[in-house]
Amino acid sequence: MNIIDIINKKRLGKTLTNEEISYFVSGYTKAQIPDYQAAALLMAICINGMNDDETFHMTQHMMNSGEILSFENKRSICDKHSTGGVGDKTTLILAPMLAACGLKVAKMSGRGLGFTGGTIDKLESIKGFKTALDKKTFMDTVESVGLCVASQTEDIAPADKKMYALRDVTATVESIPLIAASILSKKLALGADTIVIDVKCGSGAFMKTIDNARLLANTIIKTGNRMGRKICAVISDMNAPLGYAVGNALEVNEAVQTLRGKGPDDIIKLCTTLGAALMCEMNNTENFDHAQKTLEESLKNNSAYEKFIEFVKAQGGDTSIFDDNKLIEINSTCYDVISDKSGYVQRINCEQIGSASLAAGAGRSVITDNIDHSAGIVVTKKIGDYVKSGELLAQIYSNSEQNALEARKKVSLAYDISEKKAPRQQLIYEIIN
Repeated sequence: MNIIDIINKKRLGKTLTNEEISYFVSGYTKAQIPDYQAAALLMAICINGMNDDETFHMTQHMMNSGEILSFENKRSICDKHSTGGVGDKTTLILAPMLAACGLKVAKMSGRGLGFTGGTIDKLESIKGFKTALDKKTFMDTVESVGLCVASQTEDIAPADKKMYALRDVTATVESIPLIAASILSKKLALGADTIVIDVKCGSGAFMKTIDNARLLANTIIKTGNRMGRKICAVISDMNAPLGYAVGNALEVNEAVQTLRGKGPDDIIKLCTTLGAALMCEMNNTENFDHAQKTLEESLKNNSAYEKFIEFVKAQGGDTSIFDDNKLIEINSTCYDVISDKSGYVQRINCEQIGSASLAAGAGRSVITDNIDHSAGIVVTKKIGDYVKSGELLAQIYSNSEQNALEARKKVSLAYDISEKKAPRQQLIYEIIN
């Protein structure tokens, strides 16, 4: 078998066999196929796509490229994945909620890159919190606490880790078969039996249209089901930041406030929707409304917050910063963004808000960049809100005045304000089983 023949075959739009995909995944993981040839094949896939069989085989071989975890009771292990957004701190809230309801959440997350944030960066805002865990510690924490969130190891789906890094610098990220294979190869290698996927749709998401979001959701579900897992998806809006905070420590603080029962309505609705969809998928007899109420109760009775504190402590984090209703101290300067007109917020370019947060110092342009955990944006006006001229639109937190000025310009441009009354955004578009 020859990699040049495989590249040429996919360049012509033909279907790759199981053996050809296995040859590519194995060869690239073992550095027997160089980056430039792998990039050529990935671009051919990005342009010409993959059918259901190709996507299944790609996922299967990427999953099997490394270690596969096996819990004693695999049927009780669940996971949640988001396709990336702005201000998306749902993992920090939903995972403790699920654990408080008796489920076990085994999750490996990534770092932020570009305008989308990363759960690992958010958790590392908490002093002492450890995200690099060995396999035994990860599995033991899931069993004892009910949840564990760690960074991806070298042993879990190494083909994906290597391939994603290459896709990120070769403009081949936005390929639905490759996104599906990337997500599932990691999730399935972690031993989760039931997974809920939050497919973001809108200006702050990779999937800009509902049709593409639906296609990605169905591709993931079909491939996951074929591999013997229970998968469901929620298509949710990402035309405005989720909640109000964008940036690592800022988002942790908003998550903690939500777990204390004081969170924004959109975050609570999304978390309970995702959680209820997962619980119904895991247990076919579960009623969706009952599952939502059970999750809401975990916020009201403080059990989700207590589980969050147990989780942070188990992974070495300093929980004293949350004592007596305290939050993480934000060690950066606050700069106001003021509206220059009166009217209703018609539209927010969500990607622009994410880009502003990056400019403030909260994100990375390349993976090696250092981030400022206290930097970010807090929006005060959402779509449908009325704003007066001279009123606050947002606040920028940054340790650099120059960066803050750049971020302020981006935030101002992100808002579209007019006299016409704007309807509130629909948060949940579809639930797909």
